Amino acid sequence: MAKNLVIVESPSKATTIKKFLGSTYEVIASNGHVRDLPKSQLGIDIENDFEPKYITIRGKGELLAKLRREVKKADKIYLATDPDREGEAISWHLFHALKLDEKNTRRITFNEITKNAVKQSIKEARQIDMDLVDAQQARRVLDRLVGYQISPVLWAKVKRGLSAGRVQSVALRIIADREEAINAFISKEYWTLSGEFSAAGDKKTFTADFYGTKDKKMSIDSEEQLDQILKELKKSKFTISDKKETVRAKKSPLPFTTSTLQQEAAKRLNFSTQKTMRLAQNLYEGVAVKGRGTVGLITYLRTDSTRISDDAKKMADDYIEENYGAEFRATAEKKEQSKKKIQDAHEAIRPTYVDLTPTAVKDALSRDQFRLYQLIWRRFLASRMAPAKFETTTIKIDSEKYRFTAAVSKVKFSGYLTIYQTEEDKIEKKVLPKNIKVGMPVEAGDFEKKQHFTQPPAHFTEASLVKTLEELGIGRPSTYSPTISTIINRHYVAKEQKNLYITELGEVVNSIMKKSFASIVDVNFTAYMEGLLDCVEDGTVRWKTVVENFYPDLNEAVQAAQKELEEVTIEDEVTDVICEECGRNMVVKYGPHGKFLACPGFPECRNTKPYLEKIGVACPKCGADIVGRKTKKGRKYYGCISYPDCDFMSWQKPSDKKCPKCGGMMLEKGNRIVCMDEQCGYVESKKKKED
Repeated sequence: MAKNLVIVESPSKATTIKKFLGSTYEVIASNGHVRDLPKSQLGIDIENDFEPKYITIRGKGELLAKLRREVKKADKIYLATDPDREGEAISWHLFHALKLDEKNTRRITFNEITKNAVKQSIKEARQIDMDLVDAQQARRVLDRLVGYQISPVLWAKVKRGLSAGRVQSVALRIIADREEAINAFISKEYWTLSGEFSAAGDKKTFTADFYGTKDKKMSIDSEEQLDQILKELKKSKFTISDKKETVRAKKSPLPFTTSTLQQEAAKRLNFSTQKTMRLAQNLYEGVAVKGRGTVGLITYLRTDSTRISDDAKKMADDYIEENYGAEFRATAEKKEQSKKKIQDAHEAIRPTYVDLTPTAVKDALSRDQFRLYQLIWRRFLASRMAPAKFETTTIKIDSEKYRFTAAVSKVKFSGYLTIYQTEEDKIEKKVLPKNIKVGMPVEAGDFEKKQHFTQPPAHFTEASLVKTLEELGIGRPSTYSPTISTIINRHYVAKEQKNLYITELGEVVNSIMKKSFASIVDVNFTAYMEGLLDCVEDGTVRWKTVVENFYPDLNEAVQAAQKELEEVTIEDEVTDVICEECGRNMVVKYGPHGKFLACPGFPECRNTKPYLEKIGVACPKCGADIVGRKTKKGRKYYGCISYPDCDFMSWQKPSDKKCPKCGGMMLEKGNRIVCMDEQCGYVESKKKKED
């Protein structure tokens, strides 16, 4: 009997697929990559057309020997690694590492691990797609050149084993730029006004918001301005000047891509991108479901396409009609509006079987697996449902000079909201009198005024950073999670609660990258490189041409940076802090979280201390020195040296100048100095201080 060998990436996937194929097939896992560039050297022959030097990954020798033994027994070998560029490259590496024969070796791919999909893939077996392989080779070589040539420069500059990466350096810059914008933001005061109104003869009141004059919307910038408006309003009579009743439809959401899944899982489930991808991988590879055996619950998790197959559409449509009614089934197709190139080889992320509801598989899943599967299942089903319809009533209330508006909405037809709602879908419960008509006089009751201050841009979260990277065309579905994990693990960025903050170490690295390697951290250039990698995948550009065009500028920048470094002697900064163990003056060093104090007698003396840099400003609470500090995760702030006895702290650097308006503390924000008390609101330029 002929024997077939199927090589997949993971053991759990091997177990699932083996059950589909029967006794004539042996399924074995490679456990991911088997060959890569060497860690100890560049591994790219720059003089020989950038030829990469691949070696067997340490620890994979025994596994390859086992695979070779299985290859000898087989009449046909199927390489069934993941259906993307990286998976294609792994198959190519396996082909060479195992010295396979083209005559009896075929590449198979499937978007979902189901019996039909796996069997169909064998019928559609093909040769390895070298365009996909070359696109991955180009990415790997570019990343290696950047990392291995720039990292030594960072090492020399910062004096620790730092490293740079092509995509993560851009992600770091995006976070740093946002941090600068937040720090430079000057809050401005504004006020809002609402009023209670009632129709003639009606005891029930309703609320309307101040709009402006009859001609245009206006902002209220001060309490004095608002009090003047109130003075006029209290003398005014009010009339309903306009009433509109409209029905609007809200389209159902598109099914998940890698990016949107990571964003929603972060917002709804508080999952990191890394956790989301790990759980999704489990669901894709298969779980043991009672009565069904081992089942792959979702389709492939790395995709930026919202396309779904005709079979999946029919499966969802039939389920919706049977369980909710024909009126809940979508009648029109939705398409994602996007200018960027979509990798449409895969479908969107969806359940493989709609009848396997979250409730039906709950016992087979961990709590987090269940929550993620439920999110994917509901989103997919919602994407095939009819739009929700809302009835909206809007009225305008006019005085002689000013206008108020009120709007209420109610759900006329729930559509997809029956199964899937976001925060944006929730509507505020308000009511308007049913008998209200245009021309009807209304009586004004109490007016409520509220003071507000404009808010700075929000710090990035993992979800919003993924969204930004995707919008800018930086990276691809497989790169979002490792990019974010890398900058967090290297302590360039700290994650506190959900927010991402650049650390002192991250600021140093970003500063060097912007100064010496501006093109590497240029957002547009990085997006352009992603476009070139797409061209390699399409077969329209040779992969080595991309590298050849990229390398000269990189090499020139590295050489220039090395020359500049040769002109600067970087010595440890000696402080007046005495090491209590050996009596030497301690020096400033850089560690994984930034600066710290260390004894220069290392390794004989290993004493270290936190580095507390006095800024020459007295604490407003107790008069002691204010020093620069860092949170446990490396985010910089300013606090009293007497902590914990004094709890003063500020994220912005305090100034030694007192507010001339209220006498309070001033803070440095970009090129301005602002009063710490928002109610005071005093602002002046730093230049004014210097003058």
